[in-house]
Amino acid sequence: MINLQENTGACLGCGANAGAAEQKPFSITAAELAARGKDDVPDAFIPNCHLIYSSPETLAYNSPGAIGFGTKRAGLVIPESVMLLVSPSCCGRNSTILSQTEGYAERMFYLLQNETDLVTGRHLDKIPEAIREILDVCDPKRKVVLICITCTDALLGTDLERICRKAQEETGVTVVPSYMYALEREGTKPPMVAIRQTIYSLLERRKVQPDMVNLLGFFSPIDADSELFPLLRNAGIRTINQVSEMQTLEEYGKMGAANFNLVLDPLSRYAAEDLRERLNMPYVELARLYDPDRIHHQYQLFGAALGIDMDDSEWYAKAAERRDAFAAKYRGKRFAVGEMGNANPFELAGTLARMGMEVPMVVSNLTEADFPYVRNLAEVSPDTRIYTGISPSMVHFQPPENIDAAIGKDAAAYCPEAAGVEWNGEKQPYGHKGVIDLLDALDEALTRGGSAPAERNEKTFYGETLRGGKADQRNPGGHGNRSETEGQA
Repeated sequence: MINLQENTGACLGCGANAGAAEQKPFSITAAELAARGKDDVPDAFIPNCHLIYSSPETLAYNSPGAIGFGTKRAGLVIPESVMLLVSPSCCGRNSTILSQTEGYAERMFYLLQNETDLVTGRHLDKIPEAIREILDVCDPKRKVVLICITCTDALLGTDLERICRKAQEETGVTVVPSYMYALEREGTKPPMVAIRQTIYSLLERRKVQPDMVNLLGFFSPIDADSELFPLLRNAGIRTINQVSEMQTLEEYGKMGAANFNLVLDPLSRYAAEDLRERLNMPYVELARLYDPDRIHHQYQLFGAALGIDMDDSEWYAKAAERRDAFAAKYRGKRFAVGEMGNANPFELAGTLARMGMEVPMVVSNLTEADFPYVRNLAEVSPDTRIYTGISPSMVHFQPPENIDAAIGKDAAAYCPEAAGVEWNGEKQPYGHKGVIDLLDALDEALTRGGSAPAERNEKTFYGETLRGGKADQRNPGGHGNRSETEGQA
C-alpha cells in the first residue's frame, strides 16, 4: 500500500488536518537507523512505498532526465559512440535540453513513441532503419550505437538484447543495449549499475600486461594530482587506464589487457564481477574515503594483498596535518551533508564528527552498502538526523538552526543561509589529495560566509546556460556517485 502520511499525522497529498499539529518531514537518527539494520529500512527510504517528492532542491537529482552523468551521458563514455533514445516525447524533450547544457547533443538521436507504438510495439521494428539514418548523417562515422529504452519498454517487457542483435546484423555496426529504467532503481541491478556493465561490455580479453590496471568507478577522470597515480607507478604499474580518457575504440579495447581492475565506487562492482567472469580479469576494491587514517590503512591493506609497496606516508602526513589544522580552527561548527556530491555522505559525516564537528543532518537515500558507514556515524554522532530527499514529507522541511556549512548541491539548497560547498565537479577527488582539497574548499567557504541564497541556488539547480550564460560542469555524485536514486537518465 502506498503511504502518503509517513506518520506525520496528516495526509501529505491534500493537506488535510494541516492545522491539527505541526507537520515535520520524516527523519531518523543515525543510532535508530543503525539499530534497525539493512533488513528493516523505513519506508521513507524506499521509493515504491510512497510517491516520490521532487522539490526544487532535488528535482535535478530525482528527475528521469537527471543532470550530470545519468544513463545517457554515462553510456556515451564509450568512445566513437552515439545513442538512440527510444522513448515517449516527454523523455525525449527532457533529454534534448540536458544534452545541450551538458555538451553531448550532437551524439544524441531520438525515436519517439506514440500511443499506437505502446500498444503494438511497432516502434521496435523501426530501430534498424533509424540506425542507418544515424550512420548516414554522422561525420565522422560512428562505430557504436547504444539503444536506450525507458520505463515504457520495461512495462512492455521488451527484450532489448534480442532487438540489438537483430539491428547489428542488419546494419553492420556494433549495437549495445542500455536501460533508463527509473522504476527499477531499487532493484538488484539498478540503472546506474547496469550502465557501468554496459560501458565495459565491449571489452575482449587481450594478452595480459602485468603492469596495466583499469580504474573503474567514475565517468570522468580522477584528479591527475591524486597520490593514487604515483603510488601505483611506484608499485610497478606503468599503465593506468580510465575509460573517460579513451578517445578511440581502439584505445578502449586495450583495456582488455589489464592485469586487474581497481574498483573505486561500489556501483562498479557488478561490472567488475562481469569482467572477472567473462575475461578472467580479477578486481580489488578501494573505497573513496575522507578520513586520512582510514585512507592510509586502506592503502596498506591493498599493498599487502597484492604483495606491493604502497608507501603513502608523505601524502598521509600532509592530509593529517590539514585535517588537524581544520579541526582546531572549526571544532564545534555545524555541518549539513547531502548526497549530491563526490563523497559517500554517511562516511563524510562520520569523518567530520570524528574531527569534532557537529553534523545535525544528512540528506541522502540509502543502500545496503551504506550501512557500515551508518554504523560508524552512529558511534560518533548518534543524534545526527537522516532525511531522504525523495520523501513527500520533505515538503515540510525547515533547516536546523545555525548550520555553518553545507556540503553537496542538495544540502546547500536545503540550508540556504549556510556556506555552501557543492563538491560535485567532474574532476573526481580521491585519496589524501581529495581530503586536502575538500577541507580547503570548506575553509574558503566558511571564511567567505554564505553567498546570497537565491543567487546561489538558481545557478546550482538551473545552470548558467538556462539563464543565458556558460554551462557549469556538473556531476551528481551520486554513491556519484550516490545510490541508485542517483541520476537515472
